[in-house]
Amino acid sequence: MIEATNINKSYGNLHVLRDVSLAIEQGEVVSIVGASGAGKTTLLQILGTLDRPDSGSVVYDETDVTRLSDNDLARFRNQHIGFVFQFHNLLPEFTALENAALPALIAGLPLAVAKERAMELLQFLHIEARANHKPAQLSGGEQQRVAVARALINNPLVVLADEPSGNLDSAHARELHELFFTLRDRYRQTFVIVTHNDELADMADRKITIKDGKNL
Repeated sequence: MIEATNINKSYGNLHVLRDVSLAIEQGEVVSIVGASGAGKTTLLQILGTLDRPDSGSVVYDETDVTRLSDNDLARFRNQHIGFVFQFHNLLPEFTALENAALPALIAGLPLAVAKERAMELLQFLHIEARANHKPAQLSGGEQQRVAVARALINNPLVVLADEPSGNLDSAHARELHELFFTLRDRYRQTFVIVTHNDELADMADRKITIKDGKNL
């Protein structure tokens, strides 16, 4: 489903990724591991179209996203890719329901439809009782579940997660890890997860190690 070929990325004189190639199948849960500074997050950002490689290609099914214009890329990202970040990145002035619904509104869904879909996801994630609370009123685990709902709202092809449990205690981290597999089984979503958490990395269907900018 995702095929990255000969990805190179430099920032000034720092060569972060060196001819990285990988393929990820639909419905896989794949972890990306490696030391800090190895290039994991840069690779995730390129797979997620948040950054462009200096050379190489990223193909989703038959769409080479490295060839899309910025506007087409933003549209593709909104419709086909969900993101979960370590620090949630929820908008503080919006409620949990509004945060979860936001990508659907950007995609052009009517407000009522977007909120209905968001509430369904919050119910599935067992935080519907917190729907009208703002992020500051939620625990870290609750905020991360809202972030997961937001990532899923547009039924993306893939969910990309960057250290998703890095800001959670061990109990909430385990809960989140198990949730990813439940979501994969229910919605057939593909998950690509950058993590330093050995437990989560080992739970994945496949583990990709990045070392010195190369995948092993």
